Amino acid sequence: MPTSVISSIEEKKRLVRRLAGDNRGFAERYGFQVTNNPSHLFQVLYLSVLLARRGDFRKAVDSALALRDNGWDSAARMARSLHADRVRVLRAAGQRGDVNALADTLGDLARAVVDRYRGDLRRLRTAAHQDPARERQLLAGLPGVDDQVIDLFLREAQAVWREVAPVADRRALAAARRLGLGRSADDLAGLAGSGESERLAWLVGALARVDLEKRYAELTGV
Repeated sequence: MPTSVISSIEEKKRLVRRLAGDNRGFAERYGFQVTNNPSHLFQVLYLSVLLARRGDFRKAVDSALALRDNGWDSAARMARSLHADRVRVLRAAGQRGDVNALADTLGDLARAVVDRYRGDLRRLRTAAHQDPARERQLLAGLPGVDDQVIDLFLREAQAVWREVAPVADRRALAAARRLGLGRSADDLAGLAGSGESERLAWLVGALARVDLEKRYAELTGV
């Protein structure tokens, strides 16, 4: 469906202020803290794995919250969880399809983070010497983590891992194009402000929500 494109720079800046105005990115909007804390980073990672699956994004969020609320809020705790318990929690949160495979993936992911980085993704960042390309390579070596998962994770993590910015996932870019805010992560970074990786994370997270929740009319009046 066509959407009114915002053309003037002042209109764009007003919309950016509106979108980023609550000072929260996608994960924070749904109850996940985004800080440079091992548990918080791991939660954002498994939220990203769940969001990358097909289906209603709300089920992905509900599943991630259920995993966290069941006590699996860190890689170490997830690694110690039983496969059957993960299956039970995921099914209760609304996951369908091959839930057994998903439970396996989450367990494998947690054990890999524990084995390689002692449960702390900050060690991955250190191992990569804060080089964004190397960080992506190391993330891609984790079970269940592909390019889409990496974009979703770094979309949030750029708020605290500033070297990876600018990052925008396909949902955020789709919304940006429809709203006339640009066609690339660099375009959005320009609107967020030079060096403002946290504000950029809030902006792209808000744009992703707009696309997922189909809130275009609310923003454009169309």
